[in-house]
Amino acid sequence: MKSNKEKKMTIFQNSNFFVETEQSEIPWLKIFTKEPFVELGDMPKELRARLWELYDIIEDEMRSYYNPKKINMASFANMLPRVHVHVMARFEEDSRFPNPMWGEKLRESKLTLPDEEEFYRRVKEALQSF
Repeated sequence: MKSNKEKKMTIFQNSNFFVETEQSEIPWLKIFTKEPFVELGDMPKELRARLWELYDIIEDEMRSYYNPKKINMASFANMLPRVHVHVMARFEEDSRFPNPMWGEKLRESKLTLPDEEEFYRRVKEALQSF
């Protein structure tokens, strides 16, 4: 059976956003707007505020569950020209730290992390009232 790290899945959605997992050695979630806005500035201000509320909930859950060295947040949208935000838990032992996850691999790494299914469950629960 494949682990969830081998496939992307949507773990939350409402009328404005959805949250998807990213295949990686580290905990990594992506927040997407359902409407394909190209830039953050294209979004209504109220929706932008809701995006950051969603981000805060995910970051809080990621920090409390994994206790990472750092949380990385990125929003390039060059390859996929629509608003989306990457939320990544980083560890000194991960294969690219302190480089970005898109950067040069510095070492081989085999992180021992708590169960991702439990993390996804916690995020879903935290987002129920969102």
